[in-house]
Amino acid sequence: MNKEQALIALSAIAQSARLDIFRCLVQAGPEGLAAGVLSDALQIANSTLSFHLKALTHANLICARQESRFIYYTANYAQMNGLLAYLTENCCGGDSTCCPELQCLPTSKETR
Repeated sequence: MNKEQALIALSAIAQSARLDIFRCLVQAGPEGLAAGVLSDALQIANSTLSFHLKALTHANLICARQESRFIYYTANYAQMNGLLAYLTENCCGGDSTCCPELQCLPTSKETR
């Protein structure tokens, strides 16, 4: 991932509803969720949800697939992991002894 891609991804999730959508899709796993289920789960109007899904898709953070008359959205885990790698690639200035137990990574929900 390069700096421009990282900025696009960070801009996409720098909005409350989009962050909620993305986190919901990450939690849903590789099967994803139908747009209607997302709308109901997050209490977001369909038209508003569509707007946010477009921004997340543009940032390549989510992917859409159509099955029958439903559109399912899934988190793009490769892009998410690429963003995390980009953000942490120079952790501790490249000194691997700085984080012997990967202390720079969250270990539980309380530290996130």
